[in-house]
Amino acid sequence: MTLETFFYWFDHLGVAVFAVSGTLLAFRKNMDGFGVVVLASVTAIGGGTIRDLILDLPVFWAYDATYIYTILVAAFATIVWLRFRDYIHKKTLHIADAVGLSFFTVMGAQKALEAGFPEVVCVVMGTVTACFGGMLRDVLARDIPMVLKGELYATTCLVGASVYVLLAQHTTLVALLVGGLVTLLLRLGAIRWQWSLMVFQDHSDGPR
Repeated sequence: MTLETFFYWFDHLGVAVFAVSGTLLAFRKNMDGFGVVVLASVTAIGGGTIRDLILDLPVFWAYDATYIYTILVAAFATIVWLRFRDYIHKKTLHIADAVGLSFFTVMGAQKALEAGFPEVVCVVMGTVTACFGGMLRDVLARDIPMVLKGELYATTCLVGASVYVLLAQHTTLVALLVGGLVTLLLRLGAIRWQWSLMVFQDHSDGPR
């Protein structure tokens, strides 16, 4: 298997994981079949679409319909699994989202780096790819986007993408694995221990 082929299927795996994340939220919101497909699709390809438009690159799924099939298969498999469950804990959604972040952070940075953009742009594009699909998902589901909550979210992507860009100068495969792992561990740690970068105190009960 060539490195290019590995990247391709790694990207599909990230799309599948984020499609699962979107389907889980649709389940929690009691959406119909159309709602499931919309949330799964927006979560899976929303960030990558915005990335490609910003970078003036061909939108990846418009030129390769297999990404659409990946979303549909992942959503359908999740629906079948959910048929045997009455409730999904919110933390399950957070964990699925964290796994998707780890995939898309490094793949977004890798695509920008491969296209010849400056390293700082690659880090930003890794973060955009990872965060924006989930943000669109949460907005459509009328939730506060995870990226705007107190726990570390976009920061984990910035760190993971930076690790990828630094290591990619030496070995791309190791950079992919390490960058993704750093993103995943930081996000899971933030979920478990409520790590945050809060700069303001809570004034919700103060004078109005």
